[in-house]
Amino acid sequence: MDKKGFVYLIGAGPGDSGLFTLKGKRILEQAEVVVYDRLVGEEILSLAHPDAEMIYVGKASSQHALSQDGINALLLEKAAQGKKVARLKGGDPFLFGRGGEEALYLREHGYDYEVIPGITSAIAVPAYAGIPVTHREATSSLAIVTGHEKPGKQESSIRWRELADGIGTLVFLMGVENLEYICENLMSEGKDGSTPVALIRWGTLPQQEVLTGTLDNIVARVKEQSFKPPAVIVVGEVVKLRDQLNWLEKRPLWGKRVVVTRARAQASQLLNRIRDLGAQAIEFPSITIEKEANLGPLYKALQKIEEYNWIIFTSVNAVDIFFAEMQNEAKDIRDLKGISIAAIGPATRERLEKRGLRVDVLPEEYRAEGIIKELRPYIKAGQWILLPRAHGARAVLPETLRNWGAHVNEIFLYRAAAVNQVSQDTLNNIKNGELDYLTFTSSSTVSNFVKIIGAENVPGLKAKLKVACIGPVTAQTAVEHGFNVDIMAKEYTIDGLIKAIVADTGYEDMEVV
Repeated sequence: MDKKGFVYLIGAGPGDSGLFTLKGKRILEQAEVVVYDRLVGEEILSLAHPDAEMIYVGKASSQHALSQDGINALLLEKAAQGKKVARLKGGDPFLFGRGGEEALYLREHGYDYEVIPGITSAIAVPAYAGIPVTHREATSSLAIVTGHEKPGKQESSIRWRELADGIGTLVFLMGVENLEYICENLMSEGKDGSTPVALIRWGTLPQQEVLTGTLDNIVARVKEQSFKPPAVIVVGEVVKLRDQLNWLEKRPLWGKRVVVTRARAQASQLLNRIRDLGAQAIEFPSITIEKEANLGPLYKALQKIEEYNWIIFTSVNAVDIFFAEMQNEAKDIRDLKGISIAAIGPATRERLEKRGLRVDVLPEEYRAEGIIKELRPYIKAGQWILLPRAHGARAVLPETLRNWGAHVNEIFLYRAAAVNQVSQDTLNNIKNGELDYLTFTSSSTVSNFVKIIGAENVPGLKAKLKVACIGPVTAQTAVEHGFNVDIMAKEYTIDGLIKAIVADTGYEDMEVV
């Protein structure tokens, strides 16, 4: 019997991917088809299964990728094919999302569905702008209204008199183009022209913009500022609380644009920290981690692992590949009994500790020179050291160990290869200097970034942005490629890099969490 298709109507929330629900994430990861709208961000879309069919049906003002009837037919078609369909909508699917229409259409044609609510922009967006939609000293009533009703209708479906007279806070969605019509109707029905109004564009995102005024001047202000949709409109006394409750725009990196060149598989921590501090994190990986095709030397070492005195791990990539291949060879951490472990950096130590291993040596300075200094009292002539690492890593560590009389088996597990495909829009923005900080977390991110943008474009960038490097080795590589290094972490970690960037904005004494 053929399996019957099923459709999930999922609210993607207001924009910030951190506000996407856990259930929505779980279903999105399993879906075979993803049908998504215009305001669903790339971070949420990236959660979809890599083999999922991605279908864009977004609607912009006067521009529809697919009509609503077409979307209904598409959902039915995919369900009829026995597919598990995720229908992603911005905000909540049952609040001006036409989710009810899609659900009815599916039910009428004999297919089941489930609704996974999303956090609505009607409440979340004002909250991110420091505006509570209800407040005991201001109002306890709220109305959420479509702003998309066309002026000139013979009979409005909106009860303007009741809205003007009986509701404390009014939130209009999709209403910027009809702002004049909205304001005129409210004032003609008795709403005071001095009533505060806020327009919030790209709410919950680092690009968030807020424009405030009153019913009688906000239209003029929008024209003066060339304020464009999409935006949420809030009308009511609660708008006055923004001056006291505004929190997002007070974050230390608010409004900054920070480029992250780290490999996509490793970039999440840095990206999330940058976003949490209020900046727009621009993902532009210049490298990708590629496991070496020939791991024969590693397998050979694993067969005689008991002969080694030390294993030195210099990165989390080395840890992950080493233990994955160790498991493939039917070995586990019990085979490492009696071997001392050294790690460069707390991230590498943490990865080892999660595997049940205790790290014997961790240097204060997180680079080869630091581990050399810490190991000197422990390494004896004649000892065997296994050094699983990246192809192209600096030779100073194995050479020094050999000079001490140790036998070093240096095994290359992976390489940082240049990324083949990049976002052309992001590339153009970088070349035009439309950013504030460019971050490098390794020498390979520098060299491959230069390959992507072209060495001839480096001089032009120097005057337009600041370069932030995770440590002196990376900084030296950046200088060799023609960059000025403006910021270098005191502690050669992601946390150290973040703290250095925050300090550059004037928040030296702020605790970065």
